[in-house]
Amino acid sequence: MTVSLDDVKQAAERIAGRVRRTPVIEVAPGLTFKLELLQHTGSFKPRGAFNRLLTAKDSGELTGQGIVAASGGNHGLAAAYAARELGVPARIFVPETTPAAKLGKLRTLDADIVQVGSEYAEAYQAALAARDDTDALLVHAYDQPEVVAGQGTVGLELLEQAGMFDTVLVAVGGGGLIAGIATAIGNNAQVVSVEPALAPTLQRALEAGEPTDGAVGGVAADSLGARRIGSLAFEAAQTYGVRPVLVDDEAIVAARNELWRQYHLATEHGGATAYAALLSGAYRPAAGERVVVVVCGANTDPATLI
Repeated sequence: MTVSLDDVKQAAERIAGRVRRTPVIEVAPGLTFKLELLQHTGSFKPRGAFNRLLTAKDSGELTGQGIVAASGGNHGLAAAYAARELGVPARIFVPETTPAAKLGKLRTLDADIVQVGSEYAEAYQAALAARDDTDALLVHAYDQPEVVAGQGTVGLELLEQAGMFDTVLVAVGGGGLIAGIATAIGNNAQVVSVEPALAPTLQRALEAGEPTDGAVGGVAADSLGARRIGSLAFEAAQTYGVRPVLVDDEAIVAARNELWRQYHLATEHGGATAYAALLSGAYRPAAGERVVVVVCGANTDPATLI
């Protein structure tokens, strides 16, 4: 089970017109933001969801039974949105700890929402059971080839939009986004994974030599709280030499506040995590290094930024 650059290019053609080509802005000399928080549903996730559903539609796997998905919130929003756009039912399993801002948006997308457990892994097990009972299409949050290829279209856009750059910083939870971006641009630039210190899913796997389960927590756990890195992300990280960096909760909170105060970008904690690596000094660019930060999620209560 691998994802190639050709898969990402095919995904870009397949989802064209379904997702936004999000802008990039140069916020300082040598520092560019990719504003994926402006994507439909407030995160990059619709790219992978649409690619999964459209691929299944073409193959006949997508039926009247619709889809099931498990999510900390953002993937559920994306899967429900894609299902509604394609006219099929969606059943979304989320933890009981899912933030109210994400639940409120989910309820506008005509999906059947089921809250179960305290973290993503429990919601995922419930989604698997529902798939087995109904034969609905499972849309995985991060570890399906079609999903990874769809997320990789962020990287293709960067190559076209951002000019020459040396490094891209990407927040990591289950790893779908970094797997896709590394596949798209890993031969052109250094890819740096940024994880909360309380959820070091990829770094733990790289140290162990294989994906392993571990405890997760912290302020970004609703979006970056997978217990185990996806096998596709682990493979991509090894293939393209992804450099892992950890940031603590204090740095994530500070980055989120700074994105609002300095740039008027209202992000969730997971969406600010990549920027936290720069702001805290966990990642220090070399002189003249050109850095892109993927600002990847906006599903938050803006009142908490004031």
